[in-house]
Amino acid sequence: MPSVVRVLAVLSWIGAAAATAGATDSAVCVGDCNNSATVTVDEIITLVDIALDNVGVAACTAGDADGNGKITIDEIMAATAHALGGCFATPPAEPACAQRNPLRNVYFGDLHVHTRNSFDAYLWETRTTPMQAYRFARGEPLALAPLDASGNGTRTVQLARPLDFAAVTDHSEYLGEVASCTTPGSPTYDSSNCQLFRSATVHAFTTFGVKMTQSRPMRFADVCGTNNSVCLQAAGDVWERIQEAAAAAYERCTFTAFIAYEYSRSPGGSTMHRNVIFRNDRVPFPISAFEQPTPQGLWRELKAACQDSGTGCDVLAIPHNSNESNGHQFLVEYPGAQTLDDERAQAQLRAAMEPLVEVYQHKGNSECFNGISGIVGAPDEQCEFEKRRQGTVPDCMDRTGQQGAAGVGCVSKLDYVRGALLAGLQEQERIGVNPYRLGFIGSTDTHNGTPGFTDEWSWIGHQGKQDAAPADQLGGAGVTDGGIIFSPGALAGVWAEENSRSSIFDALRRKETFATSGTRISVRVFGGWDLPHEMCADPDMIQTGYARGVPMGGVLASLPTATSAPTFAIAALRDPGTTEHPGTPLQRLQVIKGWIDTGVWHQQVYDVAGDANNGASVDLASCTPQGSGADELCTVWTDPNFDPSQRAFYYVRVLENPACRWNTWLCNRLPAEQRPAACDDPTAPKTIQERAWTSPIWYEPS
Repeated sequence: MPSVVRVLAVLSWIGAAAATAGATDSAVCVGDCNNSATVTVDEIITLVDIALDNVGVAACTAGDADGNGKITIDEIMAATAHALGGCFATPPAEPACAQRNPLRNVYFGDLHVHTRNSFDAYLWETRTTPMQAYRFARGEPLALAPLDASGNGTRTVQLARPLDFAAVTDHSEYLGEVASCTTPGSPTYDSSNCQLFRSATVHAFTTFGVKMTQSRPMRFADVCGTNNSVCLQAAGDVWERIQEAAAAAYERCTFTAFIAYEYSRSPGGSTMHRNVIFRNDRVPFPISAFEQPTPQGLWRELKAACQDSGTGCDVLAIPHNSNESNGHQFLVEYPGAQTLDDERAQAQLRAAMEPLVEVYQHKGNSECFNGISGIVGAPDEQCEFEKRRQGTVPDCMDRTGQQGAAGVGCVSKLDYVRGALLAGLQEQERIGVNPYRLGFIGSTDTHNGTPGFTDEWSWIGHQGKQDAAPADQLGGAGVTDGGIIFSPGALAGVWAEENSRSSIFDALRRKETFATSGTRISVRVFGGWDLPHEMCADPDMIQTGYARGVPMGGVLASLPTATSAPTFAIAALRDPGTTEHPGTPLQRLQVIKGWIDTGVWHQQVYDVAGDANNGASVDLASCTPQGSGADELCTVWTDPNFDPSQRAFYYVRVLENPACRWNTWLCNRLPAEQRPAACDDPTAPKTIQERAWTSPIWYEPS
């Protein structure tokens, strides 16, 4: 089965280059040996024949790169890339935008968005297309489920402020199945599993969803046909439309649309999902859990089909919802490794392919969790923020569990990003490579096709008809748990020179990123050894930060003197909001430090600016904020407990004053007689303290 997908990937790769090159692009030949400025089918077949000959299909051993007497699919792909690579133009450099800023601008976006192409979204009556999702991100209105008799949405939503960038990330699993089962006249439209899918029942959801939990997930034979050809062909058509939507939405300097998908593996019901984001339009066929059931296989496949393809393709994967992974998402493991060198190679591949993590989204906070064994330090009260798991939970200790996606099973320190960062420090000490040097972003995981729909005051759910009614939104009456536990989700903030694919992707790659819980706080952090303590008053603060330190996502790798300690310049601005709904003032800045001392994992939280006891509150009846706060906070802070022999990481958390949570806004909008019982539940949270988290800065001993 992988061979079919890999061949489709090659053909998709060739076709994409041919389609995007245009007759005037003299740099692209793609096998155009007769210089006709077009590529014929015969010429493509000739190229593939040459590539296959190069790996020894005729000679049987010529392409046996590892000398084991067998020709693998990877070796075929590598030789194909070598044979074809010279015929693909490297994507041309994009011209600079007028607003290009070498000191970098802040941009806000959402890199986790589902539309009608995702099997679960479709079952929940979401009919938003990728094109409509991008238009919504740019400020256009959108109609949502429930659908009327004509199949049109009955609720209209619109962003108060458009986004700067977005990516539609439909599940790569079932792209073809959804299309085949919902397109009358498709070869398998009348199959029993397609009929089940169209019933949109709980049974349909569980039947399709449970496939992703199996040890070796297999496609439905009656839906996909011989060799899965029906589903793969349909998936190719959907993938082409996804690329077309991103191309049409992308307007350099104004709005960036990335081509992307979600890889959705959940072994034993533990979430191990990743969003796969491409730098440009040179993209291979999507990889799913059916072809690569392990993260290691996904990384290898992405590297082979994209980064090593010779087409100018680049890609990164972003894990999310580690809070549902029962210890699996960041488990320190090196399958098949026999030596430390093997482990280092796997750690390096992981670090290169996954430079970021989604620290917060609508299914909860993946930053940290109090009360779990393995980390020494005082409890962090802010770890209680928007928890997915409520009440007493079993501790995984050093084991793993199952069924985290359903909100059950044990909880591990490795389910949370702070634990993963500490595990990375430990591995750096042990093997010399840190596989978890992770920058932070946030996103929504909307299944309505509504990127950036994160305002507490206007949120009406993310799961189609599942949470369309107020009682369902508050009570979690659908096939997934959640209800009042869920939230509008988060945004990704990046510091980039301009609003373009290349510039924003580079910011993601270097981790100059931050997450917010849905507001548009902007925050910058620089770390260095000799940053001036008067930087906050310096009009050239940013220039000084780059010249004398490293930004968020960077590494402090040298120690000037034995008495030096790292200093951090931190500046945050409140979300300005809108005229109707102004942003909430800032309350304080915190620095979170993690380090390892003689094998023991440590954490500590420092309040470094603002006032935790400023007395700010909110009137729950009107949602009017009360008390004092700051429009901006700035400080230059030096670690008072620095040990130059210990590896450490530092990230910043910015806290707003309390504000009304979405359920308070929703209940206030309803007439008293229409309010569900959850509106009067004394245990339900009524307020929220919105926040931002910056990517860490790491200290490495000399």
